[in-house]
Amino acid sequence: MKVADLERALRFDCGVLGFEITQRDGAQAAFVSAGDYHHIGLNTWESRGGSPPPAGTTGLYHTAILYPTRRALAVALRSVLEAGIVLDGASDHGVSEALYLRDPDENGVELYWDRPKEQWPRTPTGELAMFTRRLDLNGLLKEIESVPDAPKVDAGPRDL
Repeated sequence: MKVADLERALRFDCGVLGFEITQRDGAQAAFVSAGDYHHIGLNTWESRGGSPPPAGTTGLYHTAILYPTRRALAVALRSVLEAGIVLDGASDHGVSEALYLRDPDENGVELYWDRPKEQWPRTPTGELAMFTRRLDLNGLLKEIESVPDAPKVDAGPRDL
């Protein structure tokens, strides 16, 4: 992923999202992961000091990062809120729960967890019946702590 400022990108990916640096090439590139093998490569080779592409142009819509449990997604939400990052949206899709936000380079990021397949909504004939509804952020945060009030945000993208 092209980034304008590697240190800023690493503060977000590692400090907020919880990835770890697996390899680094000075101030030009780094690989981060949520395990042994790197999952995201960041570099400034063509983008140091650059700006995000203007709206209405082609490019990556967003990256989607899968968390293993609802509790892990709640921990990620708490980290995002503590960092002062504003959510673009938060959606319950029936099969998953998702948070939508922007990284420091204005790239779209989806943080989500998948419900077990046996809990996925189905039609009477057995077809998948996904939907997009507002995600209860307070309910999500209750996975890890008692909270007075989470921010109110709209449902996320409706790109199903």
